[in-house]
Amino acid sequence: MNASPSISVFAPAKLNLFLAVTGRRADGFHDLVSLVAPLDFGDTLKVTPLVADGAACVADELVCAAPGVPTDASNLVLKAAATWRATGGRAPRVRFELEKRTPAGAGMGGGSSDGVAALRGLQRLAEAALPEAKLSELAAGLGSDCPLFLAGAPTIMRGRGERLEFLATAERARLTGRRVLVCRPGFGIETPWAYGRLVAGAPGSYTPAAQAEARLAGWRRGELELEELLTNSFEPVAFGKFLALPALAARLRERCGLRLHLTGSGSACFALLPENGDADGAALAVVREAWGADAFAAVARLG
Repeated sequence: MNASPSISVFAPAKLNLFLAVTGRRADGFHDLVSLVAPLDFGDTLKVTPLVADGAACVADELVCAAPGVPTDASNLVLKAAATWRATGGRAPRVRFELEKRTPAGAGMGGGSSDGVAALRGLQRLAEAALPEAKLSELAAGLGSDCPLFLAGAPTIMRGRGERLEFLATAERARLTGRRVLVCRPGFGIETPWAYGRLVAGAPGSYTPAAQAEARLAGWRRGELELEELLTNSFEPVAFGKFLALPALAARLRERCGLRLHLTGSGSACFALLPENGDADGAALAVVREAWGADAFAAVARLG
């Protein structure tokens, strides 16, 4: 089998800096208001057009060396490719090679970002690319986080995540480049479980939409610092069940003066870091001390 020159597409991880789940909809999904930012850390998807003995191949392929990552049609990379082709995109069949760095089950959007990377790769190789409006519609149908990754910048998400509002230049400047500690314990949190706990929770599990919008507006006007904005509807749920999370939060606060926050439905967490880098080594050491040497921990910047 001969391969044409390949292209590489970066698939960034994301953080939900502010996440308010405002209620359950009639269709069973939930509405939310969230300020989300991509990171300069993530996966890489290599996309290579394929031919076999001079003839076009009949199916896209996916390979990934990371343990536990499915490479069949259940992976969002192949789902995205199939949907792109079914929607009218035309390109040679390809081999996707996924270099996985974003941990799974973390609330960092790794699978969604990989799916959008597949769309971007196919658009670049296309004999007939999809219009941007159709691509956005396709991304929204793939998953709640996918429109964010198509936008590729700090964004406010509403509805299921498909309604995007882009930040003003000055607002983006207050986020882009901010340094963060990102960490994940040796377990994930299933998103359906987390939403189920909200559904079953006591009154107050949901944040009133007006309250969420007022808090976000306060940050946008400069009345709240970013650290004051950071809240997540899933944090009480996750921290109440998985005691490793509040245990690490207490250690980081006591030893490094950092506040730990959940991203998405977890289990990944993050903390804003000072720009001088003085806290980096101590914070990484505290994570590994609390969660073990196999825990994921990295320093990254908001994109």
